[in-house]
Amino acid sequence: MTEQSTAETPGLANVVQSASVHSGNDPARAAWFTEQALGLFIHWSLDSQLGSVISHSMVGASEDYLTRFIHDLPKTFNPTRFDPDEWARQAKVAGVKYVVFTTKHHSGFCMFETATTDFNSLNTPYGQDITRQIVDAFRRWGIAIGFYFSPDDFWLLHRQGHPVSRARPEANPRNNPELMAHNKAQVTELLTNYGFIDMLFFDGEAEGLKQLTWELSPQTLVTRGDMATPEQHIPNQPLPGPWEANFTLGTQWAYKPTHETYKSGTKLIEMLIETRAKGGNLLLNVGPKPDGELPFQQTDRIMELALWLFVNHEAIYNVRPLPVIRAALTLDHDVWYTRAAQSDTIYAIITGKPWPKGERKVIRLEEVRASEATEVEVLGQSGQVLEYRPKVNPKASWYQDEHALHISAMRAQRLHNDNKWPNPVVIRITNAVWVG
Repeated sequence: MTEQSTAETPGLANVVQSASVHSGNDPARAAWFTEQALGLFIHWSLDSQLGSVISHSMVGASEDYLTRFIHDLPKTFNPTRFDPDEWARQAKVAGVKYVVFTTKHHSGFCMFETATTDFNSLNTPYGQDITRQIVDAFRRWGIAIGFYFSPDDFWLLHRQGHPVSRARPEANPRNNPELMAHNKAQVTELLTNYGFIDMLFFDGEAEGLKQLTWELSPQTLVTRGDMATPEQHIPNQPLPGPWEANFTLGTQWAYKPTHETYKSGTKLIEMLIETRAKGGNLLLNVGPKPDGELPFQQTDRIMELALWLFVNHEAIYNVRPLPVIRAALTLDHDVWYTRAAQSDTIYAIITGKPWPKGERKVIRLEEVRASEATEVEVLGQSGQVLEYRPKVNPKASWYQDEHALHISAMRAQRLHNDNKWPNPVVIRITNAVWVG
């Protein structure tokens, strides 16, 4: 069974993602965004101290709870182990191209210096502009800067005497002039105090704020609020224009100390493969602990993704989707396809049952044809050496018949000491002809 793309494509060289959707984003910047592939989302605020859902515990809460949340939690927020340079270094190794940091979530607590409210990170024992530190660190490592900003503001609603909610009319800035002015002042601070910001993610009503964004910084992209940003799912088909799927590593956006279940590293890799095969970006979220450290359960999984991407980066970056996204190879294996943007190189990404090191497999691809100039090899390896077995020739080979391209390949690279590697293997096929 094959999974078909909705793109209508006469030939390989013309396989592109539709960008026909209306958007206020600069087209050149939108095209840049489609190449970024992998982003790091960071959900962090003062309620990480409780291990609760970020912000939403305020909805329906008692007056006593709200009072203590607003007045007491800032008094104990002191992330003395916060090391943004280490976060950025880990992200760089993992192949992350951009970061999106929660400057203000729905609670209204600002993780940046602001003249609009005392409910911010500078009025805590830590006493510093956390956003500034993240911007500076990630810029040093060459990672693009994005800000998450919530137009909802529970602190302001509470101060106004309204019930804390995201659904009542007064929670929408378009119905609450003071809230709109409050948000516009904060967005102006974010866009003028930290240098050029690559993107803004408005988690709520974006009208009025995205127009302000483009007025202040025409080349800043608005992601959520102006493009598709599916949350916790990947669409069945490619979406028109640039898009971004955003996911938690576990079940919660912010740090959850107990009762948490994390996705495996293999699952994260497969999510990235599927997203890129469909032309989107994957925005993976981490939730720092209240002391500023990233939980080891999260960093370990990102390290597994980092190793896979270090080996297979060219199948993920600067690629385009193909008309057939996925096809079944056997009962145990599927193939996902991407294509290099600037050449007729196709990547066949084999998922499913782990491929043992030193074992030769024959793969039959009905959607691809080889040419006289075609070369085939498993990504990350030379095809010249199988460690400690000098008599074995691990080089890939192929032959073409009228029905399919037949590839014989061996996984020859040792990535773990035990020679086991549970994650997908990628075959690069150069000078290929797409017939699928």
